[in-house]
Amino acid sequence: MSRRAVITGVGTVAPGGIGTKAYWKLLSEGRTATRAITHFDASPYRSRMAGEVDFDPVREGLSVQEVRRLDRAAQFAIVAGREAMRDSGIEFDQLDPGRIGVSLGTAVGCTTSLEREFIVGSNSGKYWEIDQSYTVPHLYEYFTPSSMAAELAWMVGAEGAATVVSTGCTSGLDSVGYAAELIAEGSADVMITGGTEAPLSPITVVCFDVIRASSTRNDDPDHACRPFDRTRDGLVLAEGAAILVVEELEHARRRGAHIYAEVSGFASRCNAYHMTGLHPEGIEMSDAINAAMKQARVRPTQIDYINAHGSGTKQNDLHETAAFKRSLGQHAYETPVSGFKSMIGHSLGAIGTLEIAGCLLAFEHGIIPPTANLHEPDPECDLDYVPLVAREKEVDTVLTVGSGFGGFQSAMVLSRVDGARG
Repeated sequence: MSRRAVITGVGTVAPGGIGTKAYWKLLSEGRTATRAITHFDASPYRSRMAGEVDFDPVREGLSVQEVRRLDRAAQFAIVAGREAMRDSGIEFDQLDPGRIGVSLGTAVGCTTSLEREFIVGSNSGKYWEIDQSYTVPHLYEYFTPSSMAAELAWMVGAEGAATVVSTGCTSGLDSVGYAAELIAEGSADVMITGGTEAPLSPITVVCFDVIRASSTRNDDPDHACRPFDRTRDGLVLAEGAAILVVEELEHARRRGAHIYAEVSGFASRCNAYHMTGLHPEGIEMSDAINAAMKQARVRPTQIDYINAHGSGTKQNDLHETAAFKRSLGQHAYETPVSGFKSMIGHSLGAIGTLEIAGCLLAFEHGIIPPTANLHEPDPECDLDYVPLVAREKEVDTVLTVGSGFGGFQSAMVLSRVDGARG
């Protein structure tokens, strides 16, 4: 009998609130959490807004030493991971540590701390060579994103595979897919997985400014991210994390765990075309969707809801709209689609797992969160994008997709498990 991977624990750190209750309240109410940047002086930049997390690490249970040692992205991962552990109900110290693994997604790693220490060590760029005597002793850990996966492994006592997945904006989605594959192949029974990102620093903002990918609606940051809207003008950067506990189905059933959903299908493709450009036909994303549905053994007509990448750029909107039509055919017109980035912004390597978490909560509550700020639908994006207001709908099968710089296209099918509701 093939091994199946199910999700039994969820933890989030997101713009708009810490924890899944606050996160779901924001999504289900269709509220936005994007605002003018407060982390640093953003006045010199083209885009001056972001989805920031109101985060006090000490209040969230981190020690003063942990705050000093860990980059903000690692802090997010630890706090979300602790919530996911509690939610799963697993007593990790009772498990074989060699059967527990970690798979963590991040696009830009410890960027915030690296930039801060470069500024200190170079005396604000005055010195060509960094004077290491002025930097913190944890600089090497900031330089190697694997340190964040190690933190999660130490937290749960995991001695199995511990990996960082860094595939740009699909990192969070891909990390969960990789975790499910390790369980399916028998390499692990339990995986701590997800994505974390704290990219809100001058270097990240200016990189997106240069390629004109971010919105300039600085006078109205609450409504700046407008996926599938005719008036959209780009994405809004963000930070955050979501960590999941994924385990083998029978392992979960034996301990009477609450099962959110099964990771029933996952696939990833690359367009080998352009670092930031996308084919408008959506061929590569469609290929990933088709492969994920085939693995999940579901037909297009069985997809109840699509969670879109929905970054708020025209080329992405056209690309994935075409992909949905290519893969689902006529059923694409009958399937509700929505994008969470309209509410929480684009947290790069973390967003894919935050979107999975939102889908799991949609399973739980029978509610599909809306696409916020969708007032003037783009006539070229003619699907049902659930504008502005959440919709009551029981879902059994969800498709969630991601698209990342470098040409990465990923798709995951999440399915309700029979008898899992209790």
